[in-house]
Amino acid sequence: MYQRFGKRVLDIVVSATALLLLAPMIAVVALVVRRRLGSPVFFRQVRPGRNAILFEMVKFRTMTDQRGARGELLPDEQRLKPFGKWLRSTSLDELPELWNVLRG
Repeated sequence: MYQRFGKRVLDIVVSATALLLLAPMIAVVALVVRRRLGSPVFFRQVRPGRNAILFEMVKFRTMTDQRGARGELLPDEQRLKPFGKWLRSTSLDELPELWNVLRG
């Protein structure tokens, strides 16, 4: 019974509280991402979750969309900027995942 209902209630309470408390930090990170890396602020990707059910993963963007002379994306190493590296090293790029936890 706990696995089905108790965990979900705990997920909702913890993620909602964390989102409220971290909202100022999330807003600042979003503004800096927009300024340094451009739009969109979020990186979205569809991934398989529990029981292979697809969900949209959301993270802060950590790379630019720089392209080469022929229009192809440059290698990841060239598109990952210092701010993006810092976001990854501190795991701040993962903060938007709290929204997925809240959504279930």
